Amino acid sequence: MGIVSRPGDSLMNAFLIATALVALAEMGDKTQLLAFLLAARFRKPVPIVAGIFVATIVNHAFAGAVGMWLTQLIGAEAMRWILGLSFIAMAAWILVPDTMDNEEGEKEHRFGVFGATTIAFFLAEMGDKTQIATVALGARYAADFVWVICGTTLGMMLANVPAVYLGNHFAQKLPLKLIHGICAAIFAAIGVFVLVGSTGII
Repeated sequence: MGIVSRPGDSLMNAFLIATALVALAEMGDKTQLLAFLLAARFRKPVPIVAGIFVATIVNHAFAGAVGMWLTQLIGAEAMRWILGLSFIAMAAWILVPDTMDNEEGEKEHRFGVFGATTIAFFLAEMGDKTQIATVALGARYAADFVWVICGTTLGMMLANVPAVYLGNHFAQKLPLKLIHGICAAIFAAIGVFVLVGSTGII
């Protein structure tokens, strides 16, 4: 049973699932904390948002390509088990609160606000929950690679643009535990569907 997109799979399926999962996973994540910090430090939302967008596109395109490559390298059956267990592991990881490393908020800004944001956000996203999720989604929906990247990028922007404009006050109003719980449940459900080889919408 293959784990890449089947003919009946909708392109919008991959897009909407990627958008929802990453937007939820990003709430309270390290990179969202970085967005808060950059907004407070530079107070220039437009170049900060632009930097986040560029960093996300580059980082997630790489992550999605890795996922697609792994699917071709390992083979469908082995990848099905790896992906299923990875999604379940992601569900557990989502429930672990993130913290901001001081060094990630102290990047020199000799490249300007846009350059500092792009570099800091790209580095912070390396090995982050949302990047790993993009690798898994890129492998799960390899045939819809572009839609996955569009979805994960939109999800990042949905979570981080309000963070840039509204700051920490906005974050304190969000029920982060509930959001993380919902996201973890979705990741776990996808993991189970992949493991049992479901032909459903996921």
